[in-house]
Amino acid sequence: MAVLNLRPLAGGRILRGSQPFGLDAAATSGFLVEHGIQAIVDLRSELERSLVPWLVHDGGGGPAAAAPPAVELIHNPLDPNAIAGSLQAVETAEDLGELYLGWIRLRPEWVAEALRPVARGKRTLVHCSLGKDRTGVVSAVGLLAAGGTEDDVVADYVATTANLPDVLEVMAETWRLRVPSTAAEYFSPDLMILQSPEAAMRHFLAGFSKEFGDVGGFLREAGLTAVEVEALR
Repeated sequence: MAVLNLRPLAGGRILRGSQPFGLDAAATSGFLVEHGIQAIVDLRSELERSLVPWLVHDGGGGPAAAAPPAVELIHNPLDPNAIAGSLQAVETAEDLGELYLGWIRLRPEWVAEALRPVARGKRTLVHCSLGKDRTGVVSAVGLLAAGGTEDDVVADYVATTANLPDVLEVMAETWRLRVPSTAAEYFSPDLMILQSPEAAMRHFLAGFSKEFGDVGGFLREAGLTAVEVEALR
């Protein structure tokens, strides 16, 4: 299989996508080389990483769950089940946007750390499980920091919609293999938490502007230096 929902942002300095579904060590190495990836920012929880780990050659011919020397593997987790609101409480697009705002209210440094390798000049893959929510929040802030407009951010977020059927199908298969007790309803496309509507990102952006103002100021307060923030442009 592959990294799904994959696309470049910010002039190709950022790649956003899903977790590495079904990639063995050889396929992983080929994927990283093909896309010129120098850093991977993995936003998943420890449990999620254990179910679908990154696999590369360990130098002795066998696979290992670590990055090769040329690629920096950065674990920058945010567990949606343990922070800022219940996923089950998301019923509307506005609820979804508010969930995103909750994440960055409590963990602004999480966004800054996800973008730091980009600021340091590394072509960076940012991903979570589906490549939709946590990845969408980091991508939104990264696009704004790079000079993108709110319409650019919304267009990128909504682009996930076309990819969701394939991603959800593969995700469901993956979880059923590793956690057989997982109910099929957990991956229903009817759930708002598994959608990417324009109104959700519009709500997030409006809230971000009202609460944090300038994206550069937000990132500096979150831990990036002025030089790093400027490098994101």
